[in-house]
Amino acid sequence: MKLISWGFIGCGEVAELKSGPAFNDVTGSHVEAVMSRTEARARSYAERHGVSKWYTDAQKLIDDPNVNAIYVATPPSSHATFAIMAMRAGKPVYVEKPLASNYEDCARINRISEDTGVPCFVAYYRRYLPYFQRVKEIINSGQIGQVAYVQVRFTTPPRPEDYQENKPWRLIPDIAGGGYFYDLAAHQLDLLQDLFGVIVRAHGYKTNRAHLYDAEDTVSASFRFENGLVGSGSWCFVGHESAREDRIEVVGDKGMVSFSVFSYEPIRLVTSDGEQFIEVENPDYVQLPLIKSVIEDLQGFGMCRCTSVSATPVNWVMDRILGKF
Repeated sequence: MKLISWGFIGCGEVAELKSGPAFNDVTGSHVEAVMSRTEARARSYAERHGVSKWYTDAQKLIDDPNVNAIYVATPPSSHATFAIMAMRAGKPVYVEKPLASNYEDCARINRISEDTGVPCFVAYYRRYLPYFQRVKEIINSGQIGQVAYVQVRFTTPPRPEDYQENKPWRLIPDIAGGGYFYDLAAHQLDLLQDLFGVIVRAHGYKTNRAHLYDAEDTVSASFRFENGLVGSGSWCFVGHESAREDRIEVVGDKGMVSFSVFSYEPIRLVTSDGEQFIEVENPDYVQLPLIKSVIEDLQGFGMCRCTSVSATPVNWVMDRILGKF
């Protein structure tokens, strides 16, 4: 079995809580080295997680002969740079979502992957979680009949850090690609395209209602999938607590199913037979099922479908909704 020895570029919150430990939980995989521009952060992560080497220079990590795969866990504006550096060095790469901060950078990543023959995978891990696999099973089994319409609704109050003078990177469009919409809607739109195919038309309106930061805080959109299915979405990141909602509804001609994307509330299924609430547990490290699929692909006995090509339509849709082109 081929041993996959990972090098992490970035070792912040995502690598700490959602993904990092999962790389050591898969047979034939381990974390060889980590990198952060901040020496103290890189050293601390390595010591706490039993990683033998740490760097403050991404190129040195990529050039490490004992590293044969790269995990990019930095903010989106640097994803393309580091992914392309890794692929040109002949090393497969696993990139945090969204794939990049704009559609054009996604296209660049895909061109380099095609030219070099080096794969690029993207961390849309919700596709692989048992919770969403159950949703997919309900829809594909015909329990709600032919799907007629899909709607996304997401509302949350401002976060404490939204009021700070020094804003988090997720609220700086040049780094994140937008505001919270670009960070969170990416997961929702990827799930919908995994369920129903590529979105080929998208239109939207964005606004800033609370003026807490420069990025949009409220978005409304409509879209159409390649199979003719239509849908809509509304996102508000400055709503009152009483309006808090995390919901996708899929309406068919025999029933409907609704589910959350971030809070994993019980799946609600309504048909002529009545109403059901279905609870599904996810693993402690939510990226583990996808990371396992990536590793098995690299080892040659599996195929991971969460590639940069499959992830690129998400950025296209978000850029269309935000009026980037």
